[in-house]
Amino acid sequence: MESIQAIKQRFGIIGNTPTLNRAIEKAIQVAPTDISVLVTGESGVGKESIPKIIHQLSHRKHNKYIAVNCGAIPEGTIDSELFGHEKGAFTGATQTREGYFEVADGGTIFLDEVGELPLTTQVRLLRVLENGEFLKVGSSKVQKTNVRIVAATNVNMFEAIEKEKFREDLYYRLSTVDINLPPLRERQDDIHLLFRKFASDFALKYKMPTVKLTDSAVQVLTKHRWNGNIRQLRNIAEQVSVLEQNRTISAETLNGYLPASTTNLPAVIKTSKSKSDFSSEREILYKVLFDMKSDLSDLKKLTMELMKNGNTKDVEKKNESLIQKIYGDDDDDIHDFEESVTNTELLSIPEHTSKIEEPMSTQDKYHFAEEIEEEETLSIHDKELELIKKSLERHSGKRKLAAAELGISERTLYRKIKQYDL
Repeated sequence: MESIQAIKQRFGIIGNTPTLNRAIEKAIQVAPTDISVLVTGESGVGKESIPKIIHQLSHRKHNKYIAVNCGAIPEGTIDSELFGHEKGAFTGATQTREGYFEVADGGTIFLDEVGELPLTTQVRLLRVLENGEFLKVGSSKVQKTNVRIVAATNVNMFEAIEKEKFREDLYYRLSTVDINLPPLRERQDDIHLLFRKFASDFALKYKMPTVKLTDSAVQVLTKHRWNGNIRQLRNIAEQVSVLEQNRTISAETLNGYLPASTTNLPAVIKTSKSKSDFSSEREILYKVLFDMKSDLSDLKKLTMELMKNGNTKDVEKKNESLIQKIYGDDDDDIHDFEESVTNTELLSIPEHTSKIEEPMSTQDKYHFAEEIEEEETLSIHDKELELIKKSLERHSGKRKLAAAELGISERTLYRKIKQYDL
């Protein structure tokens, strides 16, 4: 068994952080076996190095090693890419094609970004992991394959499982051994080493002197958060190597290449949603429309009372709660309402008459224009029904809580439940 240092030199891995050494040690130990491995870590930490180590130290090293980026293959073709297809299986399938699992028989497949796999493909992959069997797209013939699967992801798998975007049984099949690579910000002693290695490589590539950092620049480099990890550090090293005429880089110069760093102070983040919290802007819009419709109905009722009764004081006394609901708790608003009613001439309701109006003698100047009824694009009734259903679901059918959330009385909610037959 090769030592950790020998593996680092062989695969070009830089760093002496204990967590990095532990990850390489686990890869060396698991390589001779055929069990599945899941490599986890943030984007840019170098997850692709681990499956190469595992393949080269296994008994499969003389067979094929195929790396597949699951996130880069469209959902409609990924089954065909992985498992192959028969001629005529779909439009454009002019001939039979072998998939990666058939081509890599006896070797190793590295499934990068495995968390991006569609659920239907996850089911097929689970069958391969369980008994080595798969079906080509458009075929009913079961085929066998003997491949070692190493997967990698930067997705939080437990969150993906909770959101039903990843199958729990497949996760436990893939993660027989879980190897986690630490982010670069947790490897502060390795940051300068990596920069020097990249700077040296780019000096050879572009045939120019190697850039060097001052002490203050090294401090800036190690204190930066590096959200893009090793990939971001490599890009910065290349930019500095190509663009800077002065090969000694100061802290001020280096800061010009680094993105503005955000504060690392801890923050309290609310992760759980309250029961009355609407999950999307569209729902908030529907809620506003629903409230506006409710207020409009109340105003219609109040106006009708004024038209029939004609006595402002009686109407105000009789509909005190309604006025309070529409105009709120502000006394000035209620006073304005009284003043506007007092200063406004009451409308009279015309009696129904059966008299037929005579046709207009003067022709309408726009008689040639076609009358078009605009189609209603947003059904308030449907959205009102949807909001009531969601509110009742959130409060487990408790009408009092649902009514309070919707801003209507329990009696009104009961009437709407009867109206919509909920």
